[in-house]
Amino acid sequence: MKINTPLVEGKLIRRYKRFLADVVLTEGNIVTAHTPNTGSMMQCAVPGYRVLLSKSDNPQRKLPFTLERVEVNGYWVDIHTHRANRVVEEGLRKGLIRGFEDFCLRAEYPYGDSRIDFLLERGKEKILLEVKNVTLMSGKVAACFPDAVTLRGHKHIRALQKALREGYRGILFFLVQRREALAFRPADHIDAEYGNLLRKAVQEGVEVLAYKTAVSEDETIIAANLPVLLDRG
Repeated sequence: MKINTPLVEGKLIRRYKRFLADVVLTEGNIVTAHTPNTGSMMQCAVPGYRVLLSKSDNPQRKLPFTLERVEVNGYWVDIHTHRANRVVEEGLRKGLIRGFEDFCLRAEYPYGDSRIDFLLERGKEKILLEVKNVTLMSGKVAACFPDAVTLRGHKHIRALQKALREGYRGILFFLVQRREALAFRPADHIDAEYGNLLRKAVQEGVEVLAYKTAVSEDETIIAANLPVLLDRG
């Protein structure tokens, strides 16, 4: 998925109050940018890291700048959580994610007291697919999720378990934004309950997919399927 607005470069000074980041631009100006990520951004929100910002011309916006990318270990990481769904949708529609050809796609599907990212339908087959944006590495090999305790994530797993009993397929889709990742695993060291719920859900039939992206300065695309490791290593 392309970012169609020009991006400006800077260096991160600090990320704070979850949705704010102070950045010094290349020309020396310091700006405060909106940060569209509810997680801790551990390993990404590091003072001194190169970042890319977009700028809105909307005069109604309090903060015209938005934090879009952070360079980590020589690779751009797309930290914009809301873009993850659009990247996955593009991948589904273009056939970059195998096994979902000929499905009709509906975004933001209301299910119980949750809103699941996608409903996919083909004939009588119905799939609820929930996307999670992954920006954290566990060691040198595996990307992991979450990067902070996520009660909302717990709720989504339980919703997919319930959907199984009602005849749906349930899929958790982890979109890994770390180019160096060779696998995915739950972040038990951060949210042990999430890992426990995920493993139990898999035993009941919830499916887990992980795909790595390729992130350039202005584009994020689906690149490769990753193995999912559910051991506690």
